[in-house]
Amino acid sequence: MTDRVLILGGRGRIGGSVAQDIATYTQAQITITGRSPQTAKSSSWDLGERAKFLVLDLAEVDKLREAIANSNLVIHCAGPFHYRDANVLKICIEQGVNYLDVSDHRSFTSKALKYHQQAVAAGVTAIVNTGIFPGISNSMVRQGVEQFDEPEKIHLSYLVAGSGGAGITVMRTTFLGLQYPFTAWLDGQWQTVKPYSQREVVNFPSPYGNTGVYWFDMPETFTLPAAFPTVKTVITKFGSVPDFYNHLTWIAAHIFPKWLMQRHGAIEFLSHVSHFMTDVTNPFSGIGVAVRSEVTGIKAGKKDIYCSTLVHENTAVASGCGTGSIAQFLLEGKLQKPGVWAVESALSTDLFIQAMQSRGITIHHS
Repeated sequence: MTDRVLILGGRGRIGGSVAQDIATYTQAQITITGRSPQTAKSSSWDLGERAKFLVLDLAEVDKLREAIANSNLVIHCAGPFHYRDANVLKICIEQGVNYLDVSDHRSFTSKALKYHQQAVAAGVTAIVNTGIFPGISNSMVRQGVEQFDEPEKIHLSYLVAGSGGAGITVMRTTFLGLQYPFTAWLDGQWQTVKPYSQREVVNFPSPYGNTGVYWFDMPETFTLPAAFPTVKTVITKFGSVPDFYNHLTWIAAHIFPKWLMQRHGAIEFLSHVSHFMTDVTNPFSGIGVAVRSEVTGIKAGKKDIYCSTLVHENTAVASGCGTGSIAQFLLEGKLQKPGVWAVESALSTDLFIQAMQSRGITIHHS
């Protein structure tokens, strides 16, 4: 029988990249959803005859349930996830359908993980945070952690050039992440951190070099300590290229009134202005992504550092590779782990290496 994949929000840049990866590496029939018929005409992806479009709003619960019931795998790409509930995951568990998403915020991840026991009982494998960061970055950390007898510290740094090849939703995600302080696992205890604070200059691979990164609220800040209990510190920092975007974002996080940054209208305005600006700078900056994972720990009685780096020319495409490769493993039966998991707890390093090699993504280690 032909596998059937349902991609919610599949006409966005990230969702389209996921669909393209699945069309390239599997023989699945793909159904892509959007909220209006006009959405179907706005995509630049050509997925061939194996893809069809379905008008669907997530609020249409009966129609959503029917679409999920007719699928072998559901991939949730309809962000931003800051205020999403876990209803899609809940229906997947009820219907016995495997689930992936590209979520990137702790509030949604926390909601999803609460369905772990229900997914186990239903035999459903559900994996959240499967894009590039979080996603591929988490697997880079797992690979680093496995080099040590006792891992102690994780330092993750992300860098996106221009728009990253993504759409307006990613801009919304950035500004939504500036609204509130968050907790991070530091020196064996939970401590409050301000978003876009404590600038640090990190040396990324060419063409980026030394670039500033800042604290940013990501699900990894709490999923990684849960996955690797001996780790005492987890740092997640993010930055942009060109660097003046970092300074503008810092101003939004620290100078703009908090009440303003918590208004929907302000987020929309800033998101559209930022997207317009990146349209101007993309030809000069590119739309790539860099990830740097640094794990410190004890091996054979000695302290050491294991560093992994990745560079991809298109952030959205890299995200599609992260999610699409896991979808491929689920469809092929190579990955079966009932429950709700973050990537680092579900995907083995062997499968991760296989995924990256098959998609021509090189990860350097030192």
